[in-house]
This record gives sequence, structure tokens and C-alpha cells, in this order.
Amino acid sequence: MSSLVVARNVGKVYPLPKGEVRVLEGLDFELARGEIVAIMGASGVGKTTFLNLIGALDRPSEGAIFLDGEDIHAKEEKDKARLRNENIGFVFQFYHLLPEFTALENVFLPLVIRGMNRQEAWTKALGILKEMFLEERAHQRPGQLSGGEQQRVAIARALANEPKLLLADEPTGNLDWKSGESVMNLILDLHRKKGLSSIIVTHNEKIACFCQKVYVMENGRLKPS
Repeated sequence: MSSLVVARNVGKVYPLPKGEVRVLEGLDFELARGEIVAIMGASGVGKTTFLNLIGALDRPSEGAIFLDGEDIHAKEEKDKARLRNENIGFVFQFYHLLPEFTALENVFLPLVIRGMNRQEAWTKALGILKEMFLEERAHQRPGQLSGGEQQRVAIARALANEPKLLLADEPTGNLDWKSGESVMNLILDLHRKKGLSSIIVTHNEKIACFCQKVYVMENGRLKPS
């Protein structure tokens, strides 16, 4: 099975007023196509930083990260933005939904940004919400939804453009166990149905057990659990 994501000798350093702080050093990682893995580790160890580097939201200080054989950080910023929009879906702990828009509009917008016809985008967004069992909540704003429902809208938005790669940063961290388990089961179901390759950052061992492999981040590197 070939790898969709490959990270080689990745390092990340943040400058401080006095010196610098090194978060990642000499990190190697591979994600096979169709694989779902969990990344665990103490708070502040660099899990989110690593996810941001893979998602082209931040740039490594050293090393290279390849997505589908392409060095993502060798690209111009406009090309990285296109890569994110077309190939990577992001799910965050705190949803990051646009509060003034309905659930349907939150899913609709990434499709329009990509250039899809508005009517086609509207129909597709509604179809994705149906997959999330949110058809009846489509015209409500995030503030009218439960935490679990908001996260399902966020997942729908992440998958709207049919990405190859799903990156989820503590997707159940803001939910009670019952809601979190429901969200994780939904992610697993969609992962299989849509042929995704997925990385889940979590501090919860129960959530990590849903994944095929578990890595622990320590001293700036990833180790198989």
C-alpha cells in the first residue's frame, strides 16, 4: 500500500524574545492510503503543530512533507491554498463554524470558493448534511445546535470538497463521551465510505482505540504506541 503523506526529518522552531523553542526535531512519519491513525501525547508537546504542518497551515523549519508525492512546502502560497481547499479536510475541537450562517451555508461556502455552480453547491451541501443526519437542522445557525450537531456540521464542511486527507484535531475534545463516541463513529463510517486517509489528534485513549494505529509524540518525534 502506497503512502499518501510522508514526513522526513521534520523540525519546527519558534523564535522567542530570548532564544527559541524547538517543538519538533527529526520527525519521520508515513500515512498509508486508506489508513486512519491517532496521534497522542501530553498537552503542548507539538501534536497540533504537526497537524498544521501536514495541512500546509504552517511551514516546517527543517525537513520536507509530501502529499501524494508532492513537496507541499515547495509550493507558492496560492498553490498551497488551492491544495488545502481541494485535498485536505480539517476538523477542529471548537468547530470554527461561521456563527452568522446556517449549517447549510457553512457547508455550501467551501464549494462556492472552489468554483462550483451555486445551485449545484447548494444541492451537494444539503446532501452531505443528510449523510450527517442533519437535514432537519440545515437552516439553523450554530448557536441553535448542540455541540455534537455543530461538530457534525464541521465534518460535513470538511468533507464537502471530497478531500483525500482528513485532519482532525481533538474532534471530540469539547463533547461529552456519548456525543464524542457518536462523532467518532461517524468519522469512521465516512472514512471507509469515502476512501479517506485520516489523522486524528486526541488525548483520549478510548478515541484512539477506534484507529488502526496509534502514535505517541515525545521529544519532538512520533513513536508507535
